[in-house]
Amino acid sequence: MHGLINRAIQSFVCATYGHACWLRATEVAELGFSEFEAMLIYDRELSMNVLDALCTDLNRSRADLLEDMGTYLVSHPNMEGLRRLLRFGGVSYVEFLHSLDDLSDRVRLAVSDLQLPALELQEHSPAQYELLCHPGLPGYSSVMVGILRAMADDYGALVILSHEGRKEQVDSISVTLIESAFSEGRQFDLGARKP
Repeated sequence: MHGLINRAIQSFVCATYGHACWLRATEVAELGFSEFEAMLIYDRELSMNVLDALCTDLNRSRADLLEDMGTYLVSHPNMEGLRRLLRFGGVSYVEFLHSLDDLSDRVRLAVSDLQLPALELQEHSPAQYELLCHPGLPGYSSVMVGILRAMADDYGALVILSHEGRKEQVDSISVTLIESAFSEGRQFDLGARKP
């Protein structure tokens, strides 16, 4: 698994539950180290062992933990770069949803060896969508539920999300758009630069 994914897990846990929680998980998982390097590739089993240790330590299901991580990836100030990458998908939540088909390609432009599973949006009506998460990264659909929820807040949209489970090896997320301009949303400037 790509080190950036492992670093995202590490950053989420340290920011949310503290460094001591992260250290406990790395010890239980018997990693032999406590810091993932962002640009290295790791055996997937190491990542799964750390997630299992975290779930046990925090008494949380993997799906719930990964959904919270998805929210963190968009809403935490440490992750502003990812939020910006996602906001380039469009000026409205609906445009953002339609841009998800190209997300794995956009990520690959930024980090050529980071392979994310394909996403496919199906529009059933102007208010009802289904996001299909293809296989390739365990728990990716749970992370996407958190991202979709946080991005709805970011755009000021009111949505209902439901992880529908797996259909023929593809995870399905139902997105019901109640109101696209429910609240003001977070400020976003296309030309903003890091200080």
